[in-house]
Amino acid sequence: MLRLHNSLTRQKEDFVPLEPGRVRMYVCGMTVYDYCHVGHARVLVVFDVVQRWLRATGYQVTYVRNITDIDDKIIRRAVENGETLRALTSRFIGYMHEDERSLGVQPPDHEPRATDYVPQMLRLIERLEGNGYAYRAADGDVNFAVRRFEGYGRLSGKSLDDLRAGERVSVADAKQDPLDFVLWKAAKPGEPDEAKWGSPFGAGRPGWHIECSAMSTSLLGDTIDIHGGGADLQFPHHENEIAQSEGALGCTFVRYWMHNGFVRVDEEKMSKSLCNFFTIREVLQKFDAEVVRLFILRAHYRSPLNYSDAHLEDARASLLRLYTALSPEFRGDASAAAIAWSGTHERRFREAMDDDFNTPVALSVLFELATELNRSRDPALEARLRALAGVLGLLAKDPEEARRGGLLGSDAAQDAGADDVQIGQAVAARAAAKKARDFAEADRIRAELLARGVILEDGPAGTTWRRG
Repeated sequence: MLRLHNSLTRQKEDFVPLEPGRVRMYVCGMTVYDYCHVGHARVLVVFDVVQRWLRATGYQVTYVRNITDIDDKIIRRAVENGETLRALTSRFIGYMHEDERSLGVQPPDHEPRATDYVPQMLRLIERLEGNGYAYRAADGDVNFAVRRFEGYGRLSGKSLDDLRAGERVSVADAKQDPLDFVLWKAAKPGEPDEAKWGSPFGAGRPGWHIECSAMSTSLLGDTIDIHGGGADLQFPHHENEIAQSEGALGCTFVRYWMHNGFVRVDEEKMSKSLCNFFTIREVLQKFDAEVVRLFILRAHYRSPLNYSDAHLEDARASLLRLYTALSPEFRGDASAAAIAWSGTHERRFREAMDDDFNTPVALSVLFELATELNRSRDPALEARLRALAGVLGLLAKDPEEARRGGLLGSDAAQDAGADDVQIGQAVAARAAAKKARDFAEADRIRAELLARGVILEDGPAGTTWRRG
C-alpha cells in the first residue's frame, strides 16, 4: 500500500482516497509574470512523478494545477511594460509550457486560470460572510477573521500567539486583527480596468488565497485527496486555504498535504538578491533537460535540493551510464502496462515508490538493472529497465543520440555539433592507423579524443564514439 508523509499530521500514513480507485489531486502552480526558475522545476517534476506513479499503479487520477494570472506583481509588471495583463500572462504561460515539455512533464488534466474563476471565488466569500468568518473593512477590502476559525495554525504548527509575536503578517489599520488576510481587494485608483471585477462588495479583485480554494473545489469537489506545493506555501497560503475552504464548506478540505523541499544553490538559499537565481532556461543552456530531471529525482522530494554545476555534471554522467546500457535496436514493450511487479527489481522499485515516493531508492534499482544488462545483453532485462525508467519520465531519448550528444545543454550541444565532423575524421584516421599497424598513432588519437571528452568503443562492427 502507498504510504505518504502528510504535512498536516507530520507522519507517514496509508493512502486511502475518498473514493476507492480514484484520486483528486491539486497542486499550486505558477504566478505567471516571469520565467520559471529551478524551484518551479522541482515542483513540476516532483508532482509529475506523483501523478505518474498513481496512474501506473492503477488509480484514476484527476490532476489539477492552477495558474495565478492576477496579483500585485503581475499588475505592476504589465504597467511597467505598457501591455495588458492578458498579453503578459499569456506570454509567460507559453514559456512555462515550453519548459514543462523540455523537462518531460506531462500536462495536468485541468489547468485553470484564476481570472476564469472569479464568480466561484465570490460565492465562497459570500458563504464565508454568511457563516461569520468574513467581514467588510473600512478600506473596502473583505477580510477573513482568523481568530474565528478554530484550529488555525494546524498545518504550520504555529499557534495564533506565536504568529502574532513573530509579526509574520503586516498590520493594516482596517483589519480587526493583524493576522486576518484579505479575501477581496477593493479596486485602487490607477489600476487597469482588466484588474477589476464587479461584486457585491464593490469593484475589486480576489486575494491570492481564495483563488486556489475556488479553483480546486470547483474542479475536484469539496474534499480533495492530495494537495501539493512547495514548502514555502505551507504558511500562509495553504494554512489560509484550509481556513477559508472549511469555513465556507463545513467539511474537511484536504485529506493529505504534500510539500516538496527548498532548492538551495551551493548550500545557500536561492534568491535574486544573492545573485544565485537560475531560470529553467538558463540551466537548459548548460545541461540536457533529462539530466535536470534525474538531478531532481536523486533527492527525496521532501529533502533540500542543493543545486550546483558539479551536481548536475554528476547527474549527467549517471544518466549516460543508463543510456550506455541500452541498445538502439531495442524493439520490445517498455510501457508501464508491461511491468510484472512480481519480479525482484520491480518489487523493490514499487516498495520504494510506495514508501512516500522514494525516488532515490527507485533510481538505485535502475542502475542495478543497467549493470546486469551490461553483462547479459538480455532484451527482456532491457525492457524492464526502460519500463521502470519510463515511470519516472527517464530514458525517453534515442540511446545512440544521447550517447553521441553527451546529454549537453543547448549551448554546449551547439558547440559540440561543430566538432562532430572533426571527431568522425579522427575516428577514421585511427581506423586507418590500426589497419596500417601503426598502433602508436592509433593510441595517440584515442588519447587526444579522450582528453576532449570523447570515448571510443571498439566492437565487431567497428568503432563507435560517445561523449563522456
